[in-house]
Amino acid sequence: MAPRNAFYAQSGGVTAVINASACGLIETARRQRKHIGKVYAGRNGIIGALAEDLIDTSKESVAAIRALRHTPSGAFGSCRYKLTSFEKDPREYQRLIEVFRAHDIGYFFYNGGGDSADTCLKVSLISARMGYPIAAVHVPKTVDNDLPITDCCPGFGSVAKYVAVSTREASFDVASMAKTSTKVFVLEVMGRHAGWIAAAGGLASGKGTEIPIVILFPEIAFRQDQFLARVDALVKKHGYCSVVVSEGVKGTDGKFLSDQGLRDAFGHAQLGGVAPVVANMIRQGLNLKYHWGVADYLQRAARHIASKVDVEQSYAMGKAAVELAVGGRNAVMPTVVRKSNRPYKWGVGVAPLDQVANVERKMPRDFIGADGFGITAKCRAYLEPLIRGEDYPPYRDGLPDYVRLRNTPVRKKLGEFSL
Repeated sequence: MAPRNAFYAQSGGVTAVINASACGLIETARRQRKHIGKVYAGRNGIIGALAEDLIDTSKESVAAIRALRHTPSGAFGSCRYKLTSFEKDPREYQRLIEVFRAHDIGYFFYNGGGDSADTCLKVSLISARMGYPIAAVHVPKTVDNDLPITDCCPGFGSVAKYVAVSTREASFDVASMAKTSTKVFVLEVMGRHAGWIAAAGGLASGKGTEIPIVILFPEIAFRQDQFLARVDALVKKHGYCSVVVSEGVKGTDGKFLSDQGLRDAFGHAQLGGVAPVVANMIRQGLNLKYHWGVADYLQRAARHIASKVDVEQSYAMGKAAVELAVGGRNAVMPTVVRKSNRPYKWGVGVAPLDQVANVERKMPRDFIGADGFGITAKCRAYLEPLIRGEDYPPYRDGLPDYVRLRNTPVRKKLGEFSL
């Protein structure tokens, strides 16, 4: 059987290590000449497939693809675009098959989170329905760490490391100023429904470096009186404290504290801005001087301080995706399998996409302290291995030396398509 081309695209919020998955996938595909011809990347995710806006990765040098391993963000562009069901709009699916057929694409790799897993599953289903054979494999990625079955999600370890480091460093700053100035620092981190990233802030306090930290999780209903009492007690005892708050924290009424009524492309509430809300409660309720910050894109773009474990796992997921596809697997996702904590050992597994798509894994209750404001020893044992090791990028003139690909377009063969 003659080799067929592959389609790869990045979806959703990018990370410090999503390009490491792209690197693993493309490098592995280049060694599979018996099965795979060229790897075409979709410019801006699935939109690149619908618009027939493809990038020929074979035009990139070996060195450029290798440099993806240490380059943050999405090298081919990402998107937030969710396919509707085939029954509601078969036009999109017909277009995908037309593009795949025109460019002899027999492999579909979609690198993203839960919504991306849903897209990948839909592609696998319509290939059979429309009589066009294609192996669809989802490559896991999400800083939120909320995909099921896999032990952790590529992208999370590096965000967790950034948040833990930032919380520790900012806490040292506040401690030094607390006598006459700031007594509370509030750091807002990502996490719509799952508090994994916020939990990482708890790693900032450890044996020999104890730091008073309050963590606000989406899984725990926010009660202002209990929160203020906890902050007040810590400040009276230590002179200061830090607060790590997830953007997805909700009140007892079930509403996001930071929901301004805006929606993103997936229909999700557009969050952000909970830090000043919480800080204002501290000012009004306790009359304490505070500062607040929002990690925002910084936390997911910080390749300079990426976790080595995360980089290795991200690369492995891209590599495994290709191996699964050429091995005849379809509608699956490679996973990280934890084998032991001490020493930390992990391997690669596989999960069926129909058990992954649109399933959100939240923090287990036994990972959160009894009072709802901290992490347990069990949570710490889970988190600590994921932030271990440094994988610094090369530097030039004092700055990280990241690669910008040529992203040479593939000649179009079809007419325009209206999204």
